[in-house]
Amino acid sequence: MNLKTPEELLIMREAGRIVARVHAALREMIKPGVTTGQLNSVADDIIRRHNAVPTFIGYPPGSPYPFPGAICASVNEELVHGIPGPRVLNEGDIISVDVGATYKGFVGDAAFTMGVGTIAPEVQKLIDVAEEALFTGIQKAVVGNQTRDISMAIQAVADRHGYGVVREYTGHGVGRQMHEGGLQIPNWWPRGRKQRQWPSHPLQPGMTFALEPMFSLRHYATRTLSDHWTVVMADGSPSVHVEHTIAVTDGEPLILTLP
Repeated sequence: MNLKTPEELLIMREAGRIVARVHAALREMIKPGVTTGQLNSVADDIIRRHNAVPTFIGYPPGSPYPFPGAICASVNEELVHGIPGPRVLNEGDIISVDVGATYKGFVGDAAFTMGVGTIAPEVQKLIDVAEEALFTGIQKAVVGNQTRDISMAIQAVADRHGYGVVREYTGHGVGRQMHEGGLQIPNWWPRGRKQRQWPSHPLQPGMTFALEPMFSLRHYATRTLSDHWTVVMADGSPSVHVEHTIAVTDGEPLILTLP
């Protein structure tokens, strides 16, 4: 486990602030008529103006299908990894925006979902519950707990409301790499044979990772489109993705991707 020093956490905090600045700017921009490509251009500019680089561009290194954008922009039934481009946002859509910035060799990674104009109340509730689950999971990120305590807390919030909890995609270690140390934190806690796929780790001061609840209005099954990146809900239902990068400390967890 790659535990961070106080000096490294300060750098990660600045990477997180850059991500938060991008989030704030894009939230102001998201309106009917705006394209996901326009959002991407603004994000790229902000990241570079703060002496960082967009983490997502070209990811993963050596891939035959490297990601082409500074952000992931996923609309409606698109869950994650949507490629920004000419798509126009319409009234009533929802969009999940995932942003990564690498500053002085360390990564900040966070995502939000919001409505475009006025959205259906049931979809707004899905967003609200996902955010509740995110902060519920963060509260469990304390010494004495294990990663499974975070997973179970996130799942419990979704289960109370009857939402689908996506299985394939998880929270992950963050540091000098966007996916660091093989650490995975699912948003549910499997039982039996599947449990061994995601071992539970004791939480230690200096651990840094991203928590990212991914919920759907109905079933949790997903599929990947022919662009090799965009993940959609198999049943076409709306989906939500929210995320923060956090650090475990001797006290309360530190959210690194707040403004």
